[in-house]
Amino acid sequence: MTASDSLLLRAMDARGVLTLTLNRPEAFNSLSEALLRELEQAFDAVEKDPASRAVVVAGAGKAFCAGHDLKEMRAQPSQAYYQQLFTHCGRVMQAIQQCPVPVIARVHGVATAAGCQLVATCDLAVASSHARFAVSGVNLGLFCSTPAVALSRNIGRKAAFEMLATGDFINAEEALAKGLVNRVVPPDRLDLEVEALVAKLVAKPRVALALGKSLFYRQIEMSTKAAYLEASATMACNMMEDAALDGVQAFIDKRN
Repeated sequence: MTASDSLLLRAMDARGVLTLTLNRPEAFNSLSEALLRELEQAFDAVEKDPASRAVVVAGAGKAFCAGHDLKEMRAQPSQAYYQQLFTHCGRVMQAIQQCPVPVIARVHGVATAAGCQLVATCDLAVASSHARFAVSGVNLGLFCSTPAVALSRNIGRKAAFEMLATGDFINAEEALAKGLVNRVVPPDRLDLEVEALVAKLVAKPRVALALGKSLFYRQIEMSTKAAYLEASATMACNMMEDAALDGVQAFIDKRN
């Protein structure tokens, strides 16, 4: 198998920015079991690589990601298989959030069902004005319950439930207004906008972003009181890092 035949293309630049490209264009980059395994392995590798600084998730061909591979799913109609499949997908989504560096979705086309879940799971998302989003499983009789976990943690409850219950598409501007993506740009500016965001991230201390990202997702699930306790402990640890101590001292010296 050549590199171009791989289900997941990997490209790391000199800064430690890894681009992962879903490479099933003929299947609209649907998440087959094999592609899920490759994604999980890729994020596990990033977690172990201290040189990594950011990850960009992209898609080859016309679509970003059309969700699960329905042909593969239909070929194995057993509850045990479906349980294993959706659990595996959930594990991949959690690996993205547990990844110590920021993960950016580069959304150039359609993102549906688990593909929309993938966008919602990434820490940041930049979309082309041509992108469209939906959790449309309900149109096939299958409520997008696992995508609902990520979607409902990104946008308001009523907006999320409307998308889930109707299966309707929203355009990129609507996705921006709802908080599903961070930026929307013309297609010819998509790579420039992703690069501008990446440049801002890699300019920050890796340790600060890693500590902050981990805390960000932990505290979301906590009560306000518990979240403040956890955040206080995290900031105290962060302050003991050389990057923070040096940065604060430099600010003090500049002000004096």
